[in-house]
Amino acid sequence: MMKIETAPYSIQTIGKQYIDMLSPTATVLDIAKMSPSMNVSTADTSGMQGGQIQSRGLTDADMGLMLNGAPATAANYLNEDADAENVERVTVTPSSSRIDLPVTAAAGGVLDETTHTPLDKAGGMVDFSYGTNNMSREFIRLESGDIAHSGMKGYFSFSNTHARSWLGAGINDRKHIDFGLRKSWANGSTSDFFISWNSEDFVIDVKPTVAQFEQYKHTGVSYGRNAEYVSGNYWKNNIDHWNQIFLSAHQHFVITPHVTLDITPYYTLGRGWDGSNGGTTSSATPYYYADGMLAPAGTQLTSYFQQYADERVGVMANFGVDLDRHNRLQFGYWFENYATPRGLPKSFTMSDGENPSPNWEQYMVFVKNAAGQLVHNTIYTNAGDELHSLFIEDAAKYFQDRLTVAAGFKYVMTNYWDNVVSTSSNRTYGTNTTAPLPHLSIGYHFDRENQIYLNAEGDFRQPSPNALTINSKGEMPKPQYSIKEELGYRYAGPVLIVDLSFFNINITNRLLTTYTSTTQSGTINAGNQTSRGFDAMLSTHPWHHFSPFFGFEYLHSTFDTNIPYATSYLPTKGKQAIASPHVITSAGLSYDDGHFFGNLSLKYVGPQSVTLVGDQRMPGYMTDSVSIGYHFKPISFMKSPTFRLNFRNLTGSVVRSSIYGTAINRYAVTLINGMAGPSTGSGAQFWLEPRFSMTGTISTSF
Repeated sequence: MMKIETAPYSIQTIGKQYIDMLSPTATVLDIAKMSPSMNVSTADTSGMQGGQIQSRGLTDADMGLMLNGAPATAANYLNEDADAENVERVTVTPSSSRIDLPVTAAAGGVLDETTHTPLDKAGGMVDFSYGTNNMSREFIRLESGDIAHSGMKGYFSFSNTHARSWLGAGINDRKHIDFGLRKSWANGSTSDFFISWNSEDFVIDVKPTVAQFEQYKHTGVSYGRNAEYVSGNYWKNNIDHWNQIFLSAHQHFVITPHVTLDITPYYTLGRGWDGSNGGTTSSATPYYYADGMLAPAGTQLTSYFQQYADERVGVMANFGVDLDRHNRLQFGYWFENYATPRGLPKSFTMSDGENPSPNWEQYMVFVKNAAGQLVHNTIYTNAGDELHSLFIEDAAKYFQDRLTVAAGFKYVMTNYWDNVVSTSSNRTYGTNTTAPLPHLSIGYHFDRENQIYLNAEGDFRQPSPNALTINSKGEMPKPQYSIKEELGYRYAGPVLIVDLSFFNINITNRLLTTYTSTTQSGTINAGNQTSRGFDAMLSTHPWHHFSPFFGFEYLHSTFDTNIPYATSYLPTKGKQAIASPHVITSAGLSYDDGHFFGNLSLKYVGPQSVTLVGDQRMPGYMTDSVSIGYHFKPISFMKSPTFRLNFRNLTGSVVRSSIYGTAINRYAVTLINGMAGPSTGSGAQFWLEPRFSMTGTISTSF
């Protein structure tokens, strides 16, 4: 759960040995959950859905989420990019990012996962899992080995997962493919290729208000989806259907012993739709079928968030030169184009209550335009951005490599837009932005065991082009800019490993996401924010097969300004920033003697504010997980037969783990000018920690 690090910034690497103790349904968020800088929320225990990250008063929207050196999707979809069996390691760098990574928004840090390296020998592995909520999962990976002594090797894997929803009714299904290929040359050059495909149909969870949560906690009455078609809350009318492709191809060329070139092209494509209750038709707004027939009043409707394409294509090129025995210069260029055409159509719900595909014309909703012609009732948006970035950095080493100084500069130029088309209007928003991002890091080793480091960076986050919200003044949200500093100390002794880091983050024009429904969101500026505190991690080298781990974070994060609202301001200055618990602690104990293995993990997240004005709070909570298993001796073709059990939430606690989106208030608010502000509302919505679950897995390599 912790390894010896030497980089001049805070970093935690979770290795393969720990990952293999977890359930195969674990997502990358489950793997990184014990990082003391992060509060991780996941929607289920079967790996069908992703989740959310809170980090140092920020969210995963403020993080660089990476897979094999390429940008991945949001945390809520990270589970779609790779199966747990194919993840070699996960690295978390809170509040910092390397200058040569294709990220700009990393005020909350970087989460980087690296996938399986193909094996030299042909073979493979297989596992079968069964668990709570009728969860069943099958996985197989086939290895080609070194093909004809050419230095080329690859693997192909497939998994299939089926499970019930843990809260409310519903069935979830997931199919996933990973394919990796590597070619190596004698001079150290390598060529890597990775592609994954993911297809899912899962029930869209209800994110509860505090009232719904309290009712469920104290009475057991679920706010989840209905098992039968009695209303628009029927689970078959609230389905997410999604297909995702992820591709990266890192190329490392050793031109001479002192000159290298790295090129990483990448591509992602997502398509699908969310269906949800769209109410019923009324005589006031006539809706028609494709054949022109008028729909009777009271006909059930389904509303969609349809993603025609969520497409990201880019390339990062990095040229490195050893100038002399002390200095290495790297410079490069990053290009990315992102396009996300979306629609918000309506369809007539099928007679059995199920939501049809929004592309099924038989169920499409039509309206009549001013000319009396039937037109498809939808809102269409075509949002995207194009990014160009240049960077340069010199890293110098002195005093027998004990002192390392790296100074660099990254310049980002972005053009982003959002075109909105409906049956009655056509509006286009957009702008150009530039951002200078300086980087400086200094590390010094007093001896082989003790190191200090200093890291300072600039960070830039533009509003998401598909969530632009125009305020009352007709303005779009401004880009967010952050200045981050970090001072750390490390000790790597014969027994103990210690990492201590102090951090400070100053944020201007804080960007927050507000949800207007379960499928629609917008972005607002929330003034300025300061986050400061410290992280501590402690572990030991294995002692009698035991390896303990302890992590702690203290965070003091506040809003520094009153946030604009209507013609005045909300009273937010000096209040605790939302989703910023003062204390997060992690504790783990692992055991592995070559046959028996196990892990016990505990995490506590302190109380936090969940509304901008600070009138609603969420209490602290604790989560736990246990893994136990046994490696058997080889049997015939089975090289590593293994059985393991994974338990989560052993106490069955019913607790909230974080907020969903951003809520302004729970109770009536008076603005700074004395005028009435937002009235009493339902307050925040929440993620819940899934109930107790158990998964059993048998696996072997061959």
